[in-house]
Amino acid sequence: MASEIGKRTWYHTTLFNAFIIGGVGFMAPGLWNAMSSLGAGGAQSPFLINAANSLVFGLMGFLCLFGGPIANRIGLNWTLLLGAVGYPIYSAALYTNNRFGNVWFVLVGAVACGLSAGLFWASEGAVALGYPEPTKRGRYMNIWLWFRTGGPLLGGAIVLGLNHSAEAKSKGKVGSQTYLIFVALQCVAVPLAIFLSPPEKVQRSDGSKVKIVLQDSWRAEMKELWRLSRRKQVLLLLPVFWAAYFNQYSGNFNTYYFGVRARALTGFVSNFARLFSSGLISRFLDYQGISIKNRLKYSFFYVILVHIAAWVYAWVIQEKYTANPPSYDWSDKGYVEGLFVILLWEFSQQALQNWLYYLVSTMTDNISELSRYSGVLRGQESFAQAVSFGINTRNWHGGRVPLAVNTILLGLAVLPTWLVVRDHVPIEHDKHAPETSDEERGSIERSDSPGKDAYVVTQTREAH
Repeated sequence: MASEIGKRTWYHTTLFNAFIIGGVGFMAPGLWNAMSSLGAGGAQSPFLINAANSLVFGLMGFLCLFGGPIANRIGLNWTLLLGAVGYPIYSAALYTNNRFGNVWFVLVGAVACGLSAGLFWASEGAVALGYPEPTKRGRYMNIWLWFRTGGPLLGGAIVLGLNHSAEAKSKGKVGSQTYLIFVALQCVAVPLAIFLSPPEKVQRSDGSKVKIVLQDSWRAEMKELWRLSRRKQVLLLLPVFWAAYFNQYSGNFNTYYFGVRARALTGFVSNFARLFSSGLISRFLDYQGISIKNRLKYSFFYVILVHIAAWVYAWVIQEKYTANPPSYDWSDKGYVEGLFVILLWEFSQQALQNWLYYLVSTMTDNISELSRYSGVLRGQESFAQAVSFGINTRNWHGGRVPLAVNTILLGLAVLPTWLVVRDHVPIEHDKHAPETSDEERGSIERSDSPGKDAYVVTQTREAH
């Protein structure tokens, strides 16, 4: 039986580790998102940056796929550290492009960022979903999101402070000094990742343990990855993971129709829509008065409704702008209606992401398998973003083509996602379960070394 809760070390608690993963997310992808929310990374024209971002997410998709096996072999803390390295390189590349018109470094930075980001997202998903107590996953997901959105909030405030003058009312690019601040802050994320506790040392407040299923070789890890990738649940979820983050037209929308300081304000304010959305759905997903199955089901219909509202409104405003393209400053009368397109997109997208990751967290109670799940599915999100950025390297007449593709993808994703929700039996976590109970065929070993308080499962499944 699970042992009684003993003395806990503060730097091994789930809260401390939530702060570490949140802090790295705050500095690295958070500030990257701050630049992205400006539209085109703050550049005057979106096309080079969209091409670079397409490269980022293409590479990120491949690294996400293999991020689970990599994390399981070298450890989540080292994977997280490697996952933070590429972000400041990309920001430095955007600075040289802004200041000197340099193009090649933007592509080099995109490669570095793509390789790092794949490892970051695979490790971040496993930590954010696998470390917390099962009854607090929604709450910790919200903490994680608050930190990660704090990056764009800080970045947005910096951008707004540096680009608020009357000269920034018209279209153009942000000041080059903006990027130098981002580079400096993103460099801090790398040493911060070292402080993440390995899963076997994590101490939950309820005394339950983080379960780890170890593979004894890279080959075995790849076989497990292939086995998971063929599961019916994973295949049915591919459309919704493609649709969830396919909307990269929002950056073009911001660039096409708003001046520099209006883009800066939109990038700053839109983060509050994400935080509000995350808080709402996370609170419901942790509500103990309803079964996990019903929480997932009700949230699924909620996500559909907010997406319908967001996309109907976006289509109405886009058709208006296509007929008569504006160039709004924040002081213009029509600015708010355009702002709400971005706010609704951010709100609906965040609700879907929280729901999807909560769903995935109920598919296994084994953090090694969870790292594979998050890697595979986050990899599909990345491939979708790569394609979407590729589509948005063209100056379409208005936004009809990218909007139509995104709307179709969302529509196609509804039925297969519902089939998963309908048939899904959430893993029920019981901290008092006997040590011999496990869904994997393996020998469970209780580690007796100091600080080792996780269940370690050594895999013995024969190759078929």
